[in-house]
Amino acid sequence: MTDKTPAAAPAANEPEFDENQIIAERRAKLARLREAGPAFPNDFRPQHQVAALHATNGHASAEDLEASPVPACIAGRMMLKRVMGKAAFGTLQDASGRMQIYVQLDAVGADALEAFKHWDLGDILGVEGTLMKTRTGELTVKASAIRLLTKSLRPLPDKFHGLADQEVKYRQRYVDLIVSEDTRRTFLARSKMMSAIRNQMVEASFLEVETPMLHPIPGGAAAKPFITHHNALDQEMFLRIAPELYLKRLVVGGFERVFEVNRNFRNEGLSPRHNPEFTMMEFYAAYTDYVWLMDFTEALIRRAALEATGSAVLQYQGRELDMSQPFARLTIVQAIKAHAPHYTDAQLADAAFLRTELKRLGAHVDGPQLKYAGLGALQLALFEETAESQLWAPTFIIDYPIEVSPLARESDTRPGITERFELFIVGREIANGFSELNDPEDQAARFQAQVAAKDAGDHEAMHFDADYIRALEYGLPPTGGCGIGIDRLAMLLTDSPAIRDVILFPALKREG
Repeated sequence: MTDKTPAAAPAANEPEFDENQIIAERRAKLARLREAGPAFPNDFRPQHQVAALHATNGHASAEDLEASPVPACIAGRMMLKRVMGKAAFGTLQDASGRMQIYVQLDAVGADALEAFKHWDLGDILGVEGTLMKTRTGELTVKASAIRLLTKSLRPLPDKFHGLADQEVKYRQRYVDLIVSEDTRRTFLARSKMMSAIRNQMVEASFLEVETPMLHPIPGGAAAKPFITHHNALDQEMFLRIAPELYLKRLVVGGFERVFEVNRNFRNEGLSPRHNPEFTMMEFYAAYTDYVWLMDFTEALIRRAALEATGSAVLQYQGRELDMSQPFARLTIVQAIKAHAPHYTDAQLADAAFLRTELKRLGAHVDGPQLKYAGLGALQLALFEETAESQLWAPTFIIDYPIEVSPLARESDTRPGITERFELFIVGREIANGFSELNDPEDQAARFQAQVAAKDAGDHEAMHFDADYIRALEYGLPPTGGCGIGIDRLAMLLTDSPAIRDVILFPALKREG
């Protein structure tokens, strides 16, 4: 059999027609299918996935497959096709991979072969048969029966160029997934990453919960919310900017370890690292602090990398990223001195100098967020201008000033400094965590300061949440909490330059 079976050749391209003409021809084919019976049947059930067939039979010889036939029943989209008189080859793609099919007159009959000749790339087929190997050794399903399950009316992009327009890739993700193995690999890796994260959380006795996405008061982060109106309640509502305050209410209620993988919404700009709708994983653990959180977060991210990619040493945009080593820990001032060593200790302790220097660097020192900033906030602003983008290796920046950390616990030994960290990798913030402020009177005072900042023009300042203060008055145990940017982590693990590459359907301006 092997000697008589022709080797599969590359598929012939579809004729070079105008897309509208191709669609019209395919619609005419669909009309003829409707005349013959159900055009979109739903009674075929594949019994095998392509990857499993390759895994279990890929090393079998042609002689073994001929002597002991292996049944195969698969379904998928036809990606390649070549017709040769009384036989034809095609390639089907299912969720697990691609498999060649061999359609022969003697095996399927004249009617089925003739029908196959008129089917198009992109059509979804069901095939039953047995496994064989071609002369070139390619595992193939020799069809004994073949059916058209779904007629594709639009032609797929050219197989050599795919979707050339990046915006079209985002807008028509369904086509991108069909034609791009790299895109499919990206989202499979993201799924593995999320499985690893969830597994570690459950193993560490965290309870997965769900909290509201519509909030009467936006809270838990400094961000501009999306605003909507609830008709039945006749009140203004806000899409969630963070789940933090609800999750800490649950810790008050006695769920001592909770986490949520959640969608957040912030009415801010678009950039390679920002999408207005994004995914976070936030977790809170009673009787822990920010040092415990850093250890746990580091282990969590390393495990996610290992399970999603097979290694904690990655390549990101052509440069090595080693997450196998202990993550560095630096204060804001230490980071500035490491990456901008020309600043002296005296300069970094001089608020007037920092204002002048920030203005020289182009920062909006007269804007609402820095106009009344103290020394700590000015140091943070200088860090963002000079050091943040240089933090390629995983680095925890620790000990943030209280004025920019309204929900974090103040250090018992260093007034004005909170027990807070942010994790930076490849110059991007990946996580933010701290020992939680559980003093209700202190929290109420900080909310009042945020309200004053909002009244002064800072639109990202927090609201006063009276119910959250009431919850704290019942008693929040000493607690540590952290939020991890899932989309940004997925960018790292899939070597993706833009956040839209790791979001299946990113925000785009409406067509037209």
